[in-house]
Amino acid sequence: MDMVFGRGRPLRGEVTVPPDKSISHRAAILGSLAWGRTTAAPFLHAGDCLSTLGCLRVLGVEVHLEGEELIVEGRGPEGWKEPRSDLQAGNSATTMRLLAGALAGRPFRARIDGDSSLRRRPMRRIVDPLRRMGARITAEGEDERPPLVIEGGSLRGIEHRMEVDSAQVKSALLLAGLQAEGETRILGGRSSRDHTERMLLLMGADLTFSGDGALVVKKSDLRGCRIEIPGDMSSASFLLAAAAAVPGSRLFIRGVGLNPTRAGFLSVLNSMGALVVESGYRETSNEPRGDLEVAGASLTGVEVEAWRVPALIDEIPLLAVLGCRARGETVVRGAQELRFKESDRIAAVCLELRKMGAAIEELPDGFRVEGPVALRGARLDSHGDHRIAMALAVAALFAEGETVISGWECVSISFPGFERLLRDLTR
Repeated sequence: MDMVFGRGRPLRGEVTVPPDKSISHRAAILGSLAWGRTTAAPFLHAGDCLSTLGCLRVLGVEVHLEGEELIVEGRGPEGWKEPRSDLQAGNSATTMRLLAGALAGRPFRARIDGDSSLRRRPMRRIVDPLRRMGARITAEGEDERPPLVIEGGSLRGIEHRMEVDSAQVKSALLLAGLQAEGETRILGGRSSRDHTERMLLLMGADLTFSGDGALVVKKSDLRGCRIEIPGDMSSASFLLAAAAAVPGSRLFIRGVGLNPTRAGFLSVLNSMGALVVESGYRETSNEPRGDLEVAGASLTGVEVEAWRVPALIDEIPLLAVLGCRARGETVVRGAQELRFKESDRIAAVCLELRKMGAAIEELPDGFRVEGPVALRGARLDSHGDHRIAMALAVAALFAEGETVISGWECVSISFPGFERLLRDLTR
């Protein structure tokens, strides 16, 4: 499906953004491993999270939606049943990796598959340590890629040092560790998203932190609970970037998650000279949240070092777009993980922005953008990647002429209705 965008007026208004995708996934999966009822609201009604619910139903978990509320009737890991059909993770690597960790401890066979994009995603980082814990896992794709066949049970705790900061890998090992004999120690990875750790603590897991960021999980039972889900910072970032880049904008976003492992984009926006104000800070369900106000500003290029990347991994394509608007050079390094997302996001964003006239150079682990440059409308390709599609829509707001983005349907994975909201804010 094609979507057409034109040069936009300043963004004005007060909005909320969709519920956090990462927390929605975890509420469903951890709730199904807990004892008792877990409720979570508002739950993200988008493709990836609905894939997670579909997989849990195939595993015999009683899970349903009542309006915006998710209800999970957990019966502990023992409540999971051997599936009679494949688990379909769709486009969601979070679904596949977290379920692989949980299934590693269950004494039956399960096969997890996904769409063509997910079948290209690397799984060795979870497969190797789960095998060390005692699970039998076969990756049917080339070079340890999906589909995954898991024959679990009788796990033992291990010590594992993270090679890269990946919340999905860390979470998979934590969920396996909940079912393992002894202790599971995960060294490193503390700069990646910590939603799993926060939710495990909320549910009563025996989880501690020490040393260089080691996480220790002892075999323990989880208790169902009430989870209030904040707005998704990654979704909010597209609106924040659009407002910051278009002069005269003034936008207020309510109830956004401000978890420090997710809020790196805010600090980079401030470094570029954007006017962003946080207010109403509070913490619910062990997650911080607050309100954000942003105004259009004159932007300056920045250099984003590798250590900052994990806390803004979803927003890196937006930095390429903002670099076209900023004065001077914007450089991102240490983001090679982006080459293994729904698309090769480094290659995709560089290719598409060059079609619009951007002065952008692709680097092995990032990119270099020279600005400001007058972008022009063009026919662009989403590469089947929701974050690339939305980043290009932001670029279209300050490009001359009409921009057509193909493959727009992928946006429903995380932000259904994004194009309507963007148009409403720029009328």
